[in-house]
Amino acid sequence: MKFISWNVNGLRACVQKGFLDFFNSIDADFFCIQESKLQAGQIDLDLPGYHQYWNYAEKKGYSGTAIFAKNEPLSVSYGIGIEEHDKEGRVITLEYDNFYLVTCYTPNSQNELKRLPYRMQWEDDFREYLKTLDAKKPVVLCGDLNVAHNEIDLKNPKTNRKNAGFSDEERAKMTELLGSGFTDTFRYFYPDAEGIYSWWSYRFKAREKNAGWRIDYFITSKRINDKLKKAAIHTDVLGSDHCPVEVDIEF
Repeated sequence: MKFISWNVNGLRACVQKGFLDFFNSIDADFFCIQESKLQAGQIDLDLPGYHQYWNYAEKKGYSGTAIFAKNEPLSVSYGIGIEEHDKEGRVITLEYDNFYLVTCYTPNSQNELKRLPYRMQWEDDFREYLKTLDAKKPVVLCGDLNVAHNEIDLKNPKTNRKNAGFSDEERAKMTELLGSGFTDTFRYFYPDAEGIYSWWSYRFKAREKNAGWRIDYFITSKRINDKLKKAAIHTDVLGSDHCPVEVDIEF
């Protein structure tokens, strides 16, 4: 099974920049997006052979997630069941016979880390949510998790140490998540790969210079490590300030 995740940074804009070309060519079993920036009825996406599941933020033009799946799930849930966290359309969970698929757009800690206290609460609550699912069946989590875990995961670690996405606090929460029984699938296959990123600022010609960050992930329950077949980051795919990431799993 092929899983794709992509922060499209506004789906309507991304559709104008080749989204459907990539979608059709990659032929994924599951295609997850973050930051759709849509409300219901604002786009009519024709994706033959796929079931579509959307979660919208209450605030217009903000956040939002979707999953396009070839196979209909046993159940679908939106959010994590905590009202404080479930107003921004950040999480969708599909349940299948052998696994849960969760797509997530993690809240950004923002300039000067002004949203860091909220982010810390989110991290703890979201981790507990994942552990609850994992107790029932394996989890495939994907999305823009808004953290570069280690220095190898961004171009300029020293100058970003206290910035959103590379603060000690955010990195520690990722360590805690992985320590509670989960695998960073890209690092599983490529533990030492450098210079491979999934997001580049639109400023300072960052993508041209490959001054990027790896903040988009597939994270899976550790007990299915033997089922992982491939991980990839599609750095050549344009259309957003993020590029798509992939994992292939043999369920």
